[in-house]
Amino acid sequence: NSGVVCLLRPLLLDVVPSIRQTAALALGRLADYDVELAEAIVKAGILPQLICSLPQENRYYKKTAAFVLRAIAKHSPQLAQAIVQCGALEMLVICLEDFDPGVKEGAAWAFGYIARHNPELSQAVVDAGAVPLLVLCIQEPEIALKRIAASTLSDISKHSPELAQTVVDAGAIAHLAQMIPNPDAKLKRQVLSALSQIAKHSVDLAELVVEAEIFPVVLTCLKDSDEYVKKNGATLIREIAKHTPELSQLIVNSGGVAAVIDCIGSCRGTVRLPGIMTLGYVAAHSENLSMAVIVSKGIPPLCVCLLEEHEDHIKAAAAWALGQIGRHTTEHARHVAVANVLPTLLDIFVDTRSSEDLKTKASGFKALKNILQKCTYLPALEPLLHEAPPTIMKHIIGQFSKVLPHDSKARRLFVTTGGLKKVQEIQAEPGSLLQEYINTINNCYPEEIVR
Repeated sequence: NSGVVCLLRPLLLDVVPSIRQTAALALGRLADYDVELAEAIVKAGILPQLICSLPQENRYYKKTAAFVLRAIAKHSPQLAQAIVQCGALEMLVICLEDFDPGVKEGAAWAFGYIARHNPELSQAVVDAGAVPLLVLCIQEPEIALKRIAASTLSDISKHSPELAQTVVDAGAIAHLAQMIPNPDAKLKRQVLSALSQIAKHSVDLAELVVEAEIFPVVLTCLKDSDEYVKKNGATLIREIAKHTPELSQLIVNSGGVAAVIDCIGSCRGTVRLPGIMTLGYVAAHSENLSMAVIVSKGIPPLCVCLLEEHEDHIKAAAAWALGQIGRHTTEHARHVAVANVLPTLLDIFVDTRSSEDLKTKASGFKALKNILQKCTYLPALEPLLHEAPPTIMKHIIGQFSKVLPHDSKARRLFVTTGGLKKVQEIQAEPGSLLQEYINTINNCYPEEIVR
């Protein structure tokens, strides 16, 4: 309000280096504070002045100038675009080539804030020639520089397969993979994130990540004391598992499913989410892979997530994963049913509170339907007869109508537990599929028992 921005502008061209640098630092701190101040600095035409003499400046000024650019770019794609338009990317590339690690770090940070907004800005960073230099930065000895360079490569890779391919072509994967065992937790987070952002786009990119021999070393990250390392490690495994049965099989063979299950059991909240999704993706691919999840005792921790977690999207993911495990054969469905999952899924579906998140309701319904269409384990189905709404009821009755005609023991039990009585109370439309199922069940018994 006092017009300080306009007063600082001429100081960027002062003959005394320390005055130029301190003026830039003041502008950086103002820009960092909020979006309106950042916009005011751009409107004042300060950017061209800030970077005009950058190549000749000392390292302190370069670091500060990179800080100003980063502070402006972080707020919005429009402000980041303003930095691109004033020719700052070419100057930042010069900073990335500097001998001083602090200057490189500042430049890498600014590139990250520009690239993260959208594919167009990310492409501008690529076109400026930053990617090969960032790959050189992750090979430098300074941990802080490695971290920020890995983070920026992650921000560039996330938008599209083409941008991820650019990072791959610069040879990033091998160097990132080598850093997975690094003891520095913050570096590990960024490395795992970058590999995830590359692997998520396509089968080919995921295979390139796997070929860098990240298994079994990445599994150690699932036991890390740092929650974000755990989460990012599980996310990387998820992004690989989702693509093909072969990649999922590779994860199973390296002990990945057991490690993910342990990880889900040892943490809470959103850290669990990528692990839950991984089990769902692996199980979805084939009967054998689903059975691998069952044999590794994957069902109990997923049930725990359904009961313990309060956030709807985590419940929804757990319901979805259980549905993927149980949908293949009667054997798969039986394993899920024996774990007493069905009543919990039914509760989620009929619970009025979970109606706020339609996704949770839908996941509960879909998972139930997937499992019920294969489940012939009647002791698990019978309790549902007394609570299920009509949309679910027809699937349950359908399973009884398949099993009862061929199983005399089940027929006797069905009478003594009150199941047959419940069936007589159901109002079905004449000629409907539900009515057919009820008729099939009634035909298994003498008329006086039905009456």
